[in-house]
Amino acid sequence: MRGRHAGAALLGAALGAAAPVALADPASAAAPRIRVLVAEGAASVRVEPLDPSGARAEAPSTSVAWSAGTLVRDGEAVGGRLRFEDAASWRVGSLRVRGAVELLAEDRGIAVVNELPLEDYVCGTLGVESFAGWGREALRAQAVVARTYAVHEQRRRARTGRPYDLRATTTSQRYGGLDAESEPVRAATRDTAGEVLLYDGAPILAVYHAASGGRTASAAEVWNEPLPYLRTVPVEGEEIAPDTYWRAQVSPAALSRALASLGCSVGAVSGIEVTERSESGRARLLRVVGSGGEASVLGTALRAALGESLLRSTLFDVRPLARGAFLFVGSGSGHGVGLSQWGAFAMATRGADYRAILARFYPGTSLERITRGAR
Repeated sequence: MRGRHAGAALLGAALGAAAPVALADPASAAAPRIRVLVAEGAASVRVEPLDPSGARAEAPSTSVAWSAGTLVRDGEAVGGRLRFEDAASWRVGSLRVRGAVELLAEDRGIAVVNELPLEDYVCGTLGVESFAGWGREALRAQAVVARTYAVHEQRRRARTGRPYDLRATTTSQRYGGLDAESEPVRAATRDTAGEVLLYDGAPILAVYHAASGGRTASAAEVWNEPLPYLRTVPVEGEEIAPDTYWRAQVSPAALSRALASLGCSVGAVSGIEVTERSESGRARLLRVVGSGGEASVLGTALRAALGESLLRSTLFDVRPLARGAFLFVGSGSGHGVGLSQWGAFAMATRGADYRAILARFYPGTSLERITRGAR
């Protein structure tokens, strides 16, 4: 880990016993901090200081432009990096954030990085990745998952050399800053402060999705990466989820364009069928027949090509319709790996606490607490 990410050690807690793990340089006593990429490629950025209430402070705002790979402030080139950290919080564009703000000059514009304490990051993520009204245990479970994912990605970033740990989008996990906070979110974060999930002494890849469709997928079947704590498990109670059942109609032309983007040019599509399913029942392989031949395509690739908002998961079947169109009939939303958010909510409503929820979706893991390291 780099600089201010240093100083974490782990103490055993509720789900099992694992050896303490140093998450960063034990020589530092600094609390864990996370670096979030909140914008990139900007031609100009305005940074506005805020007071402790989140309102505009008396200090003036700063406008910074990008020119030929350099940051320019008040008409003067100031190099490749500017850091703002002397206000209670900041507004950058439409986003209000705690911690510090860094502007980095990149090849195609300005990258904006928000560096803040890990627990503040969890608050800003929990409020947009979950529902504040879902109740204490479901929110606690999601808080642990969001924190664990952040710590896992921070460790990975140390190997890649990139200037941030996570993005503020679904590429990593969504982050909404100050405006995502609420009292239920802050309470769930406080109640689980510092807790992360470990497997074999290391923070896990704590991925999650909206709804599984009745059974989660394994990491092996979705990403060809067998991870023992990300295996398929049955899920009950998702019937109330908005994406438990869904349908999507796709025209032959749209299907042909999607296939062409994958390098499968079969001409006008006349037929498509699932030929192989994964362990959890998801469409692993499909056969497509067209006027110019036929091809096989991975279900995950076809979903990405058609759009993940259209095909909400790969747990689907395909039916022909009149005039050559095709109806995808599916269940669940997201990649299906790890925690099902609607499944976790269902468990909580049946009386499960957050430890039981986490043990269900991440079998074999232990729950540990990050603390500041000693000098």
